[in-house]
Amino acid sequence: MAEMFDVYDETGNRIGIAERKEAHAKGLWHRTVHCWLVRRVELEDVSSSSVLFQKRSADKDTNPGLFDITAAGHLQAGESPQAVVRELEEELGVSVHFEQLSEIGVFRERLTGESGGISYIDAEFSHVFGLAVSMDPMEFRLQEEEVAGLYEANADELISLMEGRLERILARGAELRNGKLQASEIEIARSSFVARDYDYYVAVFKFLRDLT
Repeated sequence: MAEMFDVYDETGNRIGIAERKEAHAKGLWHRTVHCWLVRRVELEDVSSSSVLFQKRSADKDTNPGLFDITAAGHLQAGESPQAVVRELEEELGVSVHFEQLSEIGVFRERLTGESGGISYIDAEFSHVFGLAVSMDPMEFRLQEEEVAGLYEANADELISLMEGRLERILARGAELRNGKLQASEIEIARSSFVARDYDYYVAVFKFLRDLT
């Protein structure tokens, strides 16, 4: 069964319903949900905020293998932003109530690319949330079809990376290998992330830093 989206004009007024394929082919505005996770980390008696982010599966039709929002998804026709809790459960195995999330805001973004030789325009109103957790990356249950790994990095270092003040930083986490999570450590650059507006990343990371 085809996925159906509510579609909107550029100001956010609902104008109808369209199939996912049509929405992406024509650049019709639709809604998504993002949820970023953050945790407090204690190292050598120093406390800091650590932002968690997923590594997209190599089998994804868009942006395979890049780092991205901790959990995210499209809203189906008739769904509200509360559907974000479904994405957390499906992708990460995290079960929470919507009221536990902190709303960061609604961001507009228009991403273009190619998938399977077909160009797409992904025009999204994204409802963005944050959630403070205590789990480290090895403790999550990842949806193998969507998520190849889960990493974390210092929030201040991530902000500096996205602002261009650092070229590379260290991320630690876990990757799925043969169906099991294994500890991993990797250096990442700004280009390691899905190519969104860097101001989006900076705003989100600053919010998350102050959430813990």
